[in-house]
Amino acid sequence: MSVLTVKSSTPLCQLQDAGRFGVRHLGVTQGGALDWVSMAWANKLLSNPLGAPVIEVTLGGLTLIAESDCCLALAGADLGAMLDDRAIAPWRSFFMRKGQQLRFTQPICGARAYLAAPGGFDALGVLGSCATVGREGLGGLDGSGNALREGDQLTYSGASFELHRLPDHLIPNFTEPRPLDVVLGAQIGQFSGLSLFDAFNSDWTLDSRADRMGQRLLGPELVYQGKPMISEGIPLGAIQVPPDGQPIVLLNDRQTIGGYPRLGALTPLSLARLAQKLPGSGVRMKAVVQEVASREQVECLRRFASSS
Repeated sequence: MSVLTVKSSTPLCQLQDAGRFGVRHLGVTQGGALDWVSMAWANKLLSNPLGAPVIEVTLGGLTLIAESDCCLALAGADLGAMLDDRAIAPWRSFFMRKGQQLRFTQPICGARAYLAAPGGFDALGVLGSCATVGREGLGGLDGSGNALREGDQLTYSGASFELHRLPDHLIPNFTEPRPLDVVLGAQIGQFSGLSLFDAFNSDWTLDSRADRMGQRLLGPELVYQGKPMISEGIPLGAIQVPPDGQPIVLLNDRQTIGGYPRLGALTPLSLARLAQKLPGSGVRMKAVVQEVASREQVECLRRFASSS
C-alpha cells in the first residue's frame, strides 16, 4: 500500500469519482468530478477505470508528500504543479520518490486539475460513491463529506511502472472560444422573444459567485413570461433563470428539485469545458438538438476506448 500525506490543502481540494447515482429520489445529489473528461484521462493514463477516485484540485493550494516511491498521473488544468523544484505539466504520468513534495501553486491555464493514483485512491464508499459533497456530509476519505485537510493520508493499492503521455490531438484546449452547447428545455417557449435572442447571441461573464452547486452567468436580463412553476427534478447542467433574469448553470452538487424556469441544459462535454473557466471569463451559448449532443458524447467515449 502506498501513502501520500497532505501537508496543506483548501476546502476546494476534494476526493471525487464519477458520482453517486440512483439516489436522487432520496434527495441526494450526484457529486463527482466537475470536469469528468479530465478525470477520465487522468485515470486512463494509469489504466484505471475511468471513474476511479481522484483528487480534484481547484485553483491550487494543495501540497502532498510521498511516503514511498510511486507513480501518479495528472490531467486537466495547469495549476503550476511543482515536484520539489521541477515543474510537472498535466496530461501525463510521472514518478514521485519517497520524501518528495508535490505542490499545486496557482492557475496558469484552466481551473481544475485531477490527480490519479494506480487503482484509484482508497476511500469509504457511501451510497455507491466516495464523491465529496460537503453540504450533504457525504463522501471523502471517511465518508463524512470533508475536503482534504492537513495531516490526511491518502492510500492506494495499485502499482504502475511505465510513464505515459496523452497525445497532443487528444488534449482538450481550454482556451478555445467554443460556445457552450445547450439542449433546449420545456420552458423555452415561455421566455420573451428578445430574451431568447439575447440568450444565444450575447456574451456572458462568469460571476465570482460560483461553487460546485452552480455557476451564475452575468449578461442581459432574461424575461420569463409563463405561469409560476411547481418544483420539478433538475438534471445536471440545467440552466435556471431566477427572477433577476441572470441564468445559473446547475452543477454536480446541485439540489435535486427546483421551481425556476429553465432555458435547457448544457451538454456533458460543455459542462466539462465550463468547469475549466475562471471567474470573469466570457462564454457564449449555442442551441443544439439532442441528437447532435448524443453523437458528440458517443464520439468522446470512443476516444477513451480506442486510446492505448
